[in-house]
Amino acid sequence: MFDPSTLVQQQPDSRVAREWVKILSKYREPNPLRSSFELFVTVGPFVVLWVLAWWSLSVSYWLTLSLSICNAGFLLRLFAIQHDCGHGAFFNSRTASDWLGRVLGVLTLTPYDVWRRTHSIHHSSAGNLGRRGIGDIHTLTVSEYRDLTPFNRLIYRLYRHPITLFCLGPGYIFFLQNRLPLGLTGKARYWVSAMLTNAAIIAALAIISYFGGLMPILLIFLPSTLLAATAGVWLFYVQHQFETTHWESEEDWQLHDAALHGSSHYVLPLWLQWLSANIGIHHVHHVHSRIPFYRLPEVLRDHAELADGNRMTIRESLHNARLHLWDEKTKRLLSFAQAKARQYNA
Repeated sequence: MFDPSTLVQQQPDSRVAREWVKILSKYREPNPLRSSFELFVTVGPFVVLWVLAWWSLSVSYWLTLSLSICNAGFLLRLFAIQHDCGHGAFFNSRTASDWLGRVLGVLTLTPYDVWRRTHSIHHSSAGNLGRRGIGDIHTLTVSEYRDLTPFNRLIYRLYRHPITLFCLGPGYIFFLQNRLPLGLTGKARYWVSAMLTNAAIIAALAIISYFGGLMPILLIFLPSTLLAATAGVWLFYVQHQFETTHWESEEDWQLHDAALHGSSHYVLPLWLQWLSANIGIHHVHHVHSRIPFYRLPEVLRDHAELADGNRMTIRESLHNARLHLWDEKTKRLLSFAQAKARQYNA
């Protein structure tokens, strides 16, 4: 029987976390030819599947839906490439990476400059209890939860419920929340990013509607986008929400420790690892975010400590959906039931 307490037990502790930054710096240089190839083998199938799905509307709606579901995987991979652009890890030219990211942001419904800033905040504050709120999944400590009113406890429980996080949440984030530069409304450049992305999305949908009516939107655009968004949210969740993750108070928090110990190594089948662009090797990514996604497996090949650290299988990751509260005493992420039991046993 699966024992949750065995989750992510191995930690690459033989080196100080800060030392890994220097060690991994040799992997940071992108290969322009390899990056171009990865872009081609992702955009190409994405476009082909879109065309085939549109053509299949005259054959079978079920065939159209099936092709759209397949295309969600390539849309997820496009977001992962956009993610590398945001870190300056895709091309040597920051300008080229940024403009590619902006174009891909139209396909992923994500204003690139807004996302790049909030994601940078995420990297610089992950695991810091004093800096929660932007670019993360809202997580309370056990003591904070106990101090809430019954109504606010209910609100938090509803927010952390899997139906909210993984069914309602992805659509809300990508279709609604991303339309405004929330958290960055004080700077004009982020409004420009959001509004230009919105205008491009509306223009693209208008063209699709003009030539194909509503069915391409209902049976191709919406299913593929929602499924890719759901997969993306799930991946983001398991990357940082696991039992032995790393949270510290502001005064005790250390960037490199949080990066190494607060991010998981999500072990996926090869085809899922390819579609997600190795984003499951997330502990390495957080230690050195400039490493291109296609070089992350090299790091694991060369450094067994990192290959074995923070490992999590798909089966083990399903347990994480039941963990909601950080216990500052035991340094564990707990379920509501576990937190309640410890309260009575205290």
